[in-house]
Amino acid sequence: RALRRFPGGAAVQDSGPVTTAIEAAALEQVAPGVFAYVQPDGSWMINNTGVVTGDDGAGLMVDTTSTEARNRALLAAVGSVAPGTLRALVNTHHHGDHTFGNWLVPDDTPVVGHVHAREDQLAAGLLAALVLTGPDYGHLEVRPPDVTFTGAMTLHLGERAVELHAVGPAHTRGDVVVWLPAERVVFAGDIAFAGGQPFLAEGSVAGYPGAIAALRALESEVLVPGHGPVCRGEEVTRLLDDLAGYAAFVDATAREGHAAGWSPLETARRHADNPYAAWQESERLVGNLHRAYAELDGRPPGERLPLADIWPDMVEFHGGPIGCRA
Repeated sequence: RALRRFPGGAAVQDSGPVTTAIEAAALEQVAPGVFAYVQPDGSWMINNTGVVTGDDGAGLMVDTTSTEARNRALLAAVGSVAPGTLRALVNTHHHGDHTFGNWLVPDDTPVVGHVHAREDQLAAGLLAALVLTGPDYGHLEVRPPDVTFTGAMTLHLGERAVELHAVGPAHTRGDVVVWLPAERVVFAGDIAFAGGQPFLAEGSVAGYPGAIAALRALESEVLVPGHGPVCRGEEVTRLLDDLAGYAAFVDATAREGHAAGWSPLETARRHADNPYAAWQESERLVGNLHRAYAELDGRPPGERLPLADIWPDMVEFHGGPIGCRA
């Protein structure tokens, strides 16, 4: 496998707040033998993961997390409910907060992901740790998926079926949701942010509503978002409605600004007071408008846009460096 090493950034917080934040993460059983690992507060690089267990104590993980310390805490939590063999690790997409811990998983455990997630993880390397500075990331290595697919794949954990469905480009080119049909639980990855603005700059504004529709069609009883609290019952419908509304807002705003000749940053400023402004990471609106503008210019959904051209506008809209509490 291809590996790149990164020595870790300098910590800007003392170990007390960092340790407390990690201790706030918790396994939440969402169905018999199915657990969400929820990390408050769900902001930049603080994501949710999951573990599905088998009758023999084996486990299947959904995503890893960002810093070495957080990943070691995650693996300890997984081991407490799945002490047997780790059969597979599924990556819902390539971003570092969902993949930076892949290297800590045993070498003989396959990492499964969309073919584009592998390509984009290799292309991005450890960029997220260089852009979102502040945390002590510790030691990191890039370990991309070594089993890739397009369309759909079913993994079997004893009698339990775990379905993987590709729904991108939306958040990224290689988005996958993890669906447990018997338990009616879906791990949505970053197709679903609960309380934060979705980030579509590396995916597709045009494609995002289709990913929301795919989640809606599952009629899940439990939805584990990539960031934020677990949703159950009617909470799932409300979240998907809110995310669909956000997508429509971004699309309409982009069309207005694009037609007027405004830059994505200027358009975001003109619409800074909007129904979604109170959601976390409001600077993502600028990145989403960059993506929408590219698509209005005829560029294909999911085509790579240089983050270096987008991030400075997000920082300017934010009013200064974008913080990260991971």
